[in-house]
Amino acid sequence: MTVLNQDYQLTVEEVLGRPFFQQAYIAAGQEGLQRLVRWVHIIEVIQFEELLQGGEMILTTGAAFKSDTKLFMLYLEQLINNNVSCLCIEMGHYLSAIPQTWIDAAEACGLPLIIFPQAVRFIDITQDIHAHIINQHHKVLQDLEKISREFHRMTLSSQGVSHVLGLLQSSTKAQVIYMPQDGQPKFVPQLGSRETTQWLEILNNQIERETTASNTGSPVVFELEGQTVIVQPVGAMGKTWAHIILVLGRKPQEYEYLILDSASLSIAQDLLRKRYMEERKLYSQTLWVDDLLHLRIRDEEQVKVLIGHGFKQLNELPYHVILIEFEHRQIEYKSVLEDGDGIESAGIHLSLAARSIFEQHTFHPLLTLKNNRLVVVAFDKTSKRPAKERLQQVFQSLQLLKAEEEMELTIGVGQSNRSFLQAHRSYQEALQAISLAPTLRGKVQFYDELGVFQLLFHIADKQILQSFVRTYLGPIIDYDHMKGSELLRTLKVYLDSDGSKQIAAQQLFIVRQSLYYRLEKIEELLGADYMLPEKRLALQVGIRAYQLLYPEIKL
Repeated sequence: MTVLNQDYQLTVEEVLGRPFFQQAYIAAGQEGLQRLVRWVHIIEVIQFEELLQGGEMILTTGAAFKSDTKLFMLYLEQLINNNVSCLCIEMGHYLSAIPQTWIDAAEACGLPLIIFPQAVRFIDITQDIHAHIINQHHKVLQDLEKISREFHRMTLSSQGVSHVLGLLQSSTKAQVIYMPQDGQPKFVPQLGSRETTQWLEILNNQIERETTASNTGSPVVFELEGQTVIVQPVGAMGKTWAHIILVLGRKPQEYEYLILDSASLSIAQDLLRKRYMEERKLYSQTLWVDDLLHLRIRDEEQVKVLIGHGFKQLNELPYHVILIEFEHRQIEYKSVLEDGDGIESAGIHLSLAARSIFEQHTFHPLLTLKNNRLVVVAFDKTSKRPAKERLQQVFQSLQLLKAEEEMELTIGVGQSNRSFLQAHRSYQEALQAISLAPTLRGKVQFYDELGVFQLLFHIADKQILQSFVRTYLGPIIDYDHMKGSELLRTLKVYLDSDGSKQIAAQQLFIVRQSLYYRLEKIEELLGADYMLPEKRLALQVGIRAYQLLYPEIKL
């Protein structure tokens, strides 16, 4: 088992043991010997604050301040403000002695003051320490890579999470606490019942504050009775499934954040894998939903048997049937989705994400997959906030999540309904709504926002629609066909803008003069009365009927 080297960072005390410091001695600041040296910097100027980032060992011959106490104090103040590790002064070139006031000043602020009694080659010191730091960083990265692989291997076993927590503890020597949302907390090593209760109370309060602040994904660090506590969320698809906590008796170092991140990623992958298998199982158990939506189940008793003890409660809740059509934008992904396995796998991953997000917004979802469409029967478990408002939040979260995977979602939503046996109606509405998504150029279509399209869908005889379109729009359609013009689109935009020429010109991206010319032509073809209420209404309905008949033509 790989154990991460916790001493890869160099302290001032360790630097004093390096070969080039054999003749050096520490004149002040003994209490700062455990400060970390992150880099070495030579500073021979009096103004330098912008050059430092903290943690540097400073080398100087004293050229900037020589024997001037006032300048030295200015120099020292800048070092303190920038949190350097220590100050090393070479004697000989500019200084023959270090005044006691300088030593006292360094001692007062706890800054290690190291004196070289004789001239030394700063280049040798910087090369030696920088090489050591770089080699140690390289070693820790190698160790981290080994541990990350070990984490991944462990998650493939039945006790994967427990093994990962054990390795995390042995690698950091910290108290490790694992708090899943579903299940019992784990303490590695085990603590007494009193300590366990105290920690759970503290951490539950902290996690609640973190959730309120929507700080998902990033670790939260706080101090508690001289200990540093790091709380790392574990999750995926926009949801936190657990938290890993490290309790350290020292300030956390970079490797502790890195190894904690690696452990949380491995556990997240393990949890995601298990949830995928659970989702696949749930998917196979809800195939009957498709039968319900297509009226192949007409008996309430059948549904009661399939649902079980939750039937009565769900049957009384309002619900929406929702269709989520998915398609990858990238060509290489589209080719993967051409076979059934690819579609099913992508659909189950989408189902897993959708279930999580719907539940977050207090819906109880029943999901089933139909080719590249996920069907969701979303039962509304609360009446405190409007369902439509929460559904829009669900869709927004889902769209954002899947955009990262280059997946496009198109969504159709049926109207609210109650009783399982009415689900086919909401399903048909969702089908009609999603069919209009390309026409209306919207990724989410609610059936109750479709307006006159709701009536047009119920005209089964398409010849009636075609006749209506020809009666009112025939001259415009023919003119566009012969001339390649856009009079029909112009008419739609003009009518939808309530006859505002300014708004219509802006939406058509044309100058006002061009719009006037088009409107004159429209009047010539339709007659001067085309803006009178009855004819205007007929034209607007005719345009919608045209869109329904020819969805491939964009207006």
